[in-house]
Amino acid sequence: MPRHLAVIMDGNGRWAKKRFLPRVAGHVKGVELVREMVRNCLEQGIQYLTLFAFSSENWRRPQEEVTLLMQLFVKALEQEVEKLDRNGVRLRVIGDLSRFEPRLQELIGKAQEQTAGNTRLDLTIAANYGGRWDIMQAVNRMVAAQPDKRGGWQESDLEPYLSMSFAPEPDLFIRTGGEERISNFLLWQLAYTELYFTSTLWPDFDSAEFGKAIASFQQRERRFGRTSEQLVKPHA
Repeated sequence: MPRHLAVIMDGNGRWAKKRFLPRVAGHVKGVELVREMVRNCLEQGIQYLTLFAFSSENWRRPQEEVTLLMQLFVKALEQEVEKLDRNGVRLRVIGDLSRFEPRLQELIGKAQEQTAGNTRLDLTIAANYGGRWDIMQAVNRMVAAQPDKRGGWQESDLEPYLSMSFAPEPDLFIRTGGEERISNFLLWQLAYTELYFTSTLWPDFDSAEFGKAIASFQQRERRFGRTSEQLVKPHA
């Protein structure tokens, strides 16, 4: 099983459009699938689940849709945090949260504090997040922490300042909805991640579809630059 699963939940709007429903109906249905995904990860022993909920580019969407998404985020935090806490799930939210309304920032802070001691599953929501933003904020924080250093920076110097520094790099990346790109999500962290793309829209990505993604991952050979022969352990 992958230890860390990262997901772009794409296709909510198209799911609603196919049913002649407003786009927000697709987002509401998408939240239900988040619950199912969390259950699947708990049952399968996956330790980290990172979901791309709202990118820094999503502010370009129609204002009405953005407002409804923010309201849905507030509602989800109000209704789901107690359940997550009871099930041993630690919730974190990464991204530039300064653009969110004070009420949403307050709920995020309380949710992270309430669930901070949980260890069954680390659930991370990327909101107003972008991979390039993440790298740049990490660079700025790294340089500010060591202002007298001139050059000679290593990858290991930067990594503690990245938003996902608390987690191992994702083993499996899933994108639903038919698009085959990573869309500025976890650019640093996805360097050796196995990629899985499916045309299934997020609201239809049920446990059976989840099983297909896991089965695909289990058939991969992860070499990390080595040859297949190097991965074969010698007989005792």
